[in-house]
Amino acid sequence: MMRGTIMFVWLNILIKTGLKQRLYRGMVVSVLFFTSWLLLACSPQHNDHIRFALQSMPVTLDPRFSTDAAASRINRLLFQRLVGFDDNFQVIPELADWQQIDLQHYRFHLIKPEREFHHGRRLNAEDVAATYNFIRDPANASPHRSSLDVIERIDVIDEDTIDFYLSEADVLFATRLGIAILPAELIASNHNFREQPIGSGEFEFIGMPSPTLLQLRRLADGQRFDFVHVPNPTTRVLKLVNGEIDMMQNDISPELVAYLERHSGINVMRSRGSNFTYLGLNLQSRLLKDPLVRQALAHALNKQEIIKYLFQHSARPANTVLSDDHWAGNGELEDYDYNPQRAKALLKQAGYNADKPLELSYKTSNDPFRIRLATVMQSQFEAVGIRIDIQSYDWGTFYGDIKAGRFQLYSLSWVGIKSPDIFRYVFHSRAIPPEGANRGRYVSHQVDNLIEAAALEQDIDAQAGFYKQIQSIVHRDLPYIPLWYEDHVYISRDNIRGYSMSVDGSYDGLKTVTVQ
Repeated sequence: MMRGTIMFVWLNILIKTGLKQRLYRGMVVSVLFFTSWLLLACSPQHNDHIRFALQSMPVTLDPRFSTDAAASRINRLLFQRLVGFDDNFQVIPELADWQQIDLQHYRFHLIKPEREFHHGRRLNAEDVAATYNFIRDPANASPHRSSLDVIERIDVIDEDTIDFYLSEADVLFATRLGIAILPAELIASNHNFREQPIGSGEFEFIGMPSPTLLQLRRLADGQRFDFVHVPNPTTRVLKLVNGEIDMMQNDISPELVAYLERHSGINVMRSRGSNFTYLGLNLQSRLLKDPLVRQALAHALNKQEIIKYLFQHSARPANTVLSDDHWAGNGELEDYDYNPQRAKALLKQAGYNADKPLELSYKTSNDPFRIRLATVMQSQFEAVGIRIDIQSYDWGTFYGDIKAGRFQLYSLSWVGIKSPDIFRYVFHSRAIPPEGANRGRYVSHQVDNLIEAAALEQDIDAQAGFYKQIQSIVHRDLPYIPLWYEDHVYISRDNIRGYSMSVDGSYDGLKTVTVQ
């Protein structure tokens, strides 16, 4: 297998050097074809498990603390929530329906009959109260606590009924209750949900025999699923072609997708996505505190060129975290156009020139496509006189640094955003980690006040107006630089059937997928 290893290394070199597109695609296909032929000498391991490849493993399977995309998608399978969302981002009942008794009093009633925890007990109102009270306790440092600040107390009425009393009116309150419900007695005994999650979802946790393998079982029919950590996208493609894995979703470059579309025995599906990719900025950095610098960065980026050549049109430009089809989205925001002359003028105004260039570090994961993307952005920045030092890390190190504020620039995506209360979680001054996800340490009292006003507004149209104002201010202040909404792509061997894709990129299609 030494020849196959050499081919992997060679392909990664090609990806990182950023060759011309036509040459690059040709080399990708040639190298993949040859390497695939080499790997066929190694017989794949066949079993009755469906093997799903992941770029990164969940940081934690405890939903009270999880914030990364992989954990969010896996936990949707393992746990149930009081509420869900439809395709139009409107809140709908999941475990419970509800009524608003008055402006500060909501009553939820558990209605779903299928709500057995995986250790055998029926989910009840005590579990709901225990879950939310744990998150609300400041001593537990849950990153979701800030979104529940409005709760004053929780009363259990009976086994199926629970009352939430609020400190102030909040018309969006039901949208906040999308957190997975855990068993009360296990919360009280400090059960290790991080490594042994016990929920009431359609899948149960079987085990994690190694750091690179997570095993679940679908309760409806006993079908087993192996989630396999394969961080390198080229390796994921080759394992799929060779039958060592059965399926994967997203986190793969457009060139590799194009290769797989031409490969017999492989099924590729695409769908429009709502996952928002952005360039994060640390506003505690002396250099990035200057709004002129942030504006220069925004004008230096040629997003259309990146979407055309790197994404091959499998993304669309974004100006804010909520897509245009969201009821609270702001489709009237004007993009920061690609204007290198304007960027240079702003840098000069900020005190930078050829003798005194702006120098920044850019952190990213060690995924080859994300490194290639960072390299292209580095080139665009350097064209206007901004020097960028790219630092790539394994996912755990990278994500830990971002949460801790150890960065100047970074790039990530928000996945599965449905409620406009994301603005409280991401931009409120009280949502700085670990209290929330204000990773750039953005502080705007005007935005704070609008977030609070939106929560009090009962008229949905007026509330949408508040959120549009928030987006306008954030767009002006640039605590991040909005980039694009990436499309979703699902790839499997052609004997895998019945998978359906969702707009938020969840793994809910695993509930219906089968092996032919």
